[in-house]
Amino acid sequence: MVEFSKVNIKDIKDEDDDQEEEEEPGEEIESAPPLKVGEEREIKSPFGCLKKKLLKRGVNWESPQFGDEVTIHYVGSLLDGTEFVSGDMDKPFTFRLGHGEVVTGLDHGIITMRKGEKALFTLPPEVGYGEAGTDGVPPDSIIQFEVELTSWITVVDVFRDGGIIKKIMDRGEQVGPPNDLDEVCVNYKVTLVDDTVVAKTPEEGVEFYVKDGHFCPALPKAIKTMQRGERVNLIVQPQYAFGDVGKESVEEFPPVPPDSVLNIALQLSAIKPVIDVTGDMKVKKKILKEGEGVLTANEGASVTIRYIAKLEDGNVFERKGFDGGQPLEFITAEEQVIIGLDRAATTMKKGECATLTISPEYGFGSSEVKQDLSIIPPSSTVVYEVEMLDFTRISIGYYNCSSSNYVLIHVHGKEKAPWEMSNLEKIEAAVRKKEEGNQLFKTGKYQRAGKKYEKAAEYVSEGGVFTDEDQKLVKSLRLSCWLNGAACNLKLNDFQEVIKLCSKVLDVESCNVKALYRRVQAYMEVGELHLAELDIKKALEVDPLNREVKLIQKNLKNLLAESNRRDAKLYSAMFSHMANDSSNAVKRLKTADD
Repeated sequence: MVEFSKVNIKDIKDEDDDQEEEEEPGEEIESAPPLKVGEEREIKSPFGCLKKKLLKRGVNWESPQFGDEVTIHYVGSLLDGTEFVSGDMDKPFTFRLGHGEVVTGLDHGIITMRKGEKALFTLPPEVGYGEAGTDGVPPDSIIQFEVELTSWITVVDVFRDGGIIKKIMDRGEQVGPPNDLDEVCVNYKVTLVDDTVVAKTPEEGVEFYVKDGHFCPALPKAIKTMQRGERVNLIVQPQYAFGDVGKESVEEFPPVPPDSVLNIALQLSAIKPVIDVTGDMKVKKKILKEGEGVLTANEGASVTIRYIAKLEDGNVFERKGFDGGQPLEFITAEEQVIIGLDRAATTMKKGECATLTISPEYGFGSSEVKQDLSIIPPSSTVVYEVEMLDFTRISIGYYNCSSSNYVLIHVHGKEKAPWEMSNLEKIEAAVRKKEEGNQLFKTGKYQRAGKKYEKAAEYVSEGGVFTDEDQKLVKSLRLSCWLNGAACNLKLNDFQEVIKLCSKVLDVESCNVKALYRRVQAYMEVGELHLAELDIKKALEVDPLNREVKLIQKNLKNLLAESNRRDAKLYSAMFSHMANDSSNAVKRLKTADD
């Protein structure tokens, strides 16, 4: 059989530093329609052009890429029909594209093919066997290959260092890949290069959290590139396996010797996504069953759930909606249940089932709590198995009965997203959210109130397009929400956020006394006394008789005086130290002169 290999392109291709940028390898005529059976077309490659004639259509739309492992039937011949190479029809030829295992032109032709396609490629010498030729092929010969692409395997170099080579045997379901927090179920079989089995999962597979890892470092790294249901073969070099240490024998499996290359047949059977609900890893939601659609029961929704609540040791302390019991109905963001359950509910879809792990800060705190079936000890982490049975978003609207008066009405139904609202609906929603914030502020729920004000301001943001008639009301709403938000953040000691919100107001109304006053309070708390002094001066220019501003000015003068005394004492000590150093230096000089 004639050697079926690639010639040295460097011997054929002239080097030209000024050569214009070539088209992508295998790219056909731009915007050309698909080839018809019997039609021929030129294909450009970086090394020269070749021709492709379609003999039989393929299926689907995907084509292999360089690095993939393809399987073909082929016949190579000269232009006069003399065959110089052919494959065994009972044993197709398998090789990796772009790795020098076939002539260059054939690599670039095959990447244009689809599965099951048959084509005739005509290769000039520069992309064939060149001026050297080969057995059965004279020098500088134009050759032809009739090729049928039976299948291919996508090959991925996971870290592009050859450490983990992944061959995709079966593609997944377009679900995934998993992230570090997710729990996965996998099946695998691990062998050495001599086919010795050194590890194997039970038939049902094994479950673990990706971040915790499993078996060897390569496993979680490869899993993070996979889809649910995907089946792959991994070739793992020692640095991603067990290195120069190896692994001791476990149960019936033999040890892994040092510096061993591993072959891992791996399938990602299931992914259970885990969501960090609160952003601090103190309320985690593991999705056991996906819900319906895309809508979630967001803030303010009326939800119906059923759940089993346990301690970490599995002791059940509450059960709702099971064994003939009534499910729980509540409105989110109204503190009708523990914060962790409330927050998680706002992320759930109808029909979704999930396990919630809730830390004490978002659960029952540091106190002992008696529940229906058990007592919850102080500072307990609790686990809820929850199903979202149904939810309805409840919105409270305002009807504009005059240019300045709004009448409260109740509308039950799904609340629209901002982009779905008319200008009037956005204004009504902003007024509603602001009023909800006011009620929360009065009861001391400053964090929730701040969120309401933030949401209200978003409805009437500067990016919105409002009529001239609405602009005055919109501006007033926006400024009022920023100021109220600043008041909330003062209560929460988030002084940088106070400065940010008040600065927003002052960018619109540079003489807004309330914004100046609240920014002064924040500046004083963070030690920016001179900036506070400038704001007070400006506020008193606008309202010289403002009692609150005068009172805070008095406090600021005391703080400035105290700051000046500290600075004077510090500088005095510094100068005294410098004078002593200077005196000592003079003495040393005199001693040296003597």
